Amino acid sequence: MVSDKTRRDAFIEQNLGLVHACAGRFRGRGIEYDDLYSAGCMGLVKACDNFDESRGVCFSTYAVPVILGEIKKLFRDSGTVKVSRSLKELGMRVQAAREHHMKVCGTEPTLSQLAEELNEPTENITLAIQAAQPAMSLTPENEEEDRQMDIPVESPEEALAERISLEEVLHTLPEQDRQLIRLRFYGNKTQSETAKVLHTTQVQISRRERKILVQLRRRLLED
Repeated sequence: MVSDKTRRDAFIEQNLGLVHACAGRFRGRGIEYDDLYSAGCMGLVKACDNFDESRGVCFSTYAVPVILGEIKKLFRDSGTVKVSRSLKELGMRVQAAREHHMKVCGTEPTLSQLAEELNEPTENITLAIQAAQPAMSLTPENEEEDRQMDIPVESPEEALAERISLEEVLHTLPEQDRQLIRLRFYGNKTQSETAKVLHTTQVQISRRERKILVQLRRRLLED
């Protein structure tokens, strides 16, 4: 794109922000930021040298996929993506909170509910869930073979039985406690929103919710 070396270097320097933006997406994935940044810079140089203004595309639109490609190549070349200890620990906490929520409420928790429960930003919850997912290829080793891959799923009968047990336990609660649980975990209301509906404070809702969940869990385990 730019023949003069001075102009080329200046142009690359002006667009280093694109590298920082792309590298920042992969923080906490097991590779040092400096290495991510270096790979991204290689992508920026490639994008600069191969960009064709005549195509009518903005440089950043063309460069970002090239930069991301170099960063992703770094992960592929280093083997299995490594996950930081803090992200692993958060992943275990997320899984425990998810299982507890599903056991008590019979529904899959939302990201915002998990974030509120664990006092973590939604972005961290998302990263932890992604990091906990095992790499899986749905393509057979021999692509000429015509076969399907079975992916295990939860038994619908087991899920239904748990849902029925939960409903039975919920009916033993006082009306206000039952309403609190339904607002929080069926209506996806925040503790503050639930407090407004029930004409109380967020602190009182938080305390009462914890007591109810312990009570429900104990009764479900007894069953």
